Order: sequence, then C-alpha cells, then structure tokens
Amino acid sequence: MAPEFALIAQHFRPLAGQGGLGLTDDAALLTPPPGRELVLAADAMVAGVHFLPEDPPETIGRKLLRVNLSDLAAMGADPLAYLMTVALPRATPASWLDGFVAGLALDQAEFGLQVLGGDTVSTPGPVSLSLTILGTVPPGQALRRGGARPGDTLWVSGSIGDGALGLRAARGEIPDLDGYLASRYRLP
Repeated sequence: MAPEFALIAQHFRPLAGQGGLGLTDDAALLTPPPGRELVLAADAMVAGVHFLPEDPPETIGRKLLRVNLSDLAAMGADPLAYLMTVALPRATPASWLDGFVAGLALDQAEFGLQVLGGDTVSTPGPVSLSLTILGTVPPGQALRRGGARPGDTLWVSGSIGDGALGLRAARGEIPDLDGYLASRYRLP
C-alpha cells in the first residue's frame, strides 16, 4: 500500500469538492446552503461483518455510501458531502482501492455529493470503513421517528428481507439462481 499522502492524492483527491481543499489540509471548510439545517449521520462497515471480504470493492464503496444516504433520506434530507475513514491491511492491492473509489465515484455523481476529507490508516485486522454523511433540510422539516402518527403513510425503499436473504445466498447457504438476492445484499 502506498504512503498515506500518495494514496490520498491518487485515489481520493479526485472525489473531493471545493470544501475538501484538495484533501491537503487537516480539516475541510463547508458553508451550508442559506436557509437550511445540517443533518448528519454515520455508519461503519467491517469485512466479515457487514460485507464479505471477497465482495467486489466497487459494490463495497457504493454500499458504504448508500447505507448513509438511506439515513439522510429517512430524515427527508438532501445529500451534501461526506467524511470517510478507511482502515486497510498493508497488503491491500491498489486495484482494490481503484475499485472501491470507482464505486464511490459512481454513486457520488448519481446522488450529487462530494468527499470533504477523512482519514486513511493501516490495520492488522480486516478492512474497516466509516462514513459520516452531511445533508440539508429546510428548518424544522426533518422527518423524525417520533413524528409518525396513526394514519401516516409509511414508505419503504427496497424489499424487506432482501439483504438478510442475500447474505445467506452470497455465503451459499440458500439457492439464488439468478443472483438477485446476492446483488441486493451487496448493493442496497
């Protein structure tokens, strides 16, 4: 694995927006859009727990972003930017990072957000990833769990149970003739 600053320059700087300052400083600068409140959420993923070590790195990057985007959507927020920590074993090939970043770039473009910064470290353990996402919502308009009332419409994105069944299919525990379930596990 390349030294930290070379790794950042090669893989993550192309994902950075203006507030990320080229990922060359210790922190980012962000001015929220006028008349909007910030909404923040964070999720972590660890190889062997939240994804299989042999999963394609592109889908791991996309999944990391999407589980956080889902939290913003649940609050009615528009995505803005994210911070990310990537902990990789020293033996991680550059091709893995290329794929991971390609997945991030694809969904970053689709959902209109940018990376502002984060941290990269080596670990003797499994790949560990953490993402903190920032979104915006009009003041007082965040959808809160406690705000639901009888008679409200409940919306669900995706099919309930696909992820759990998909994990079992990816592990070969249940049949998945067309690969649909495994794909739902890898990419919610």
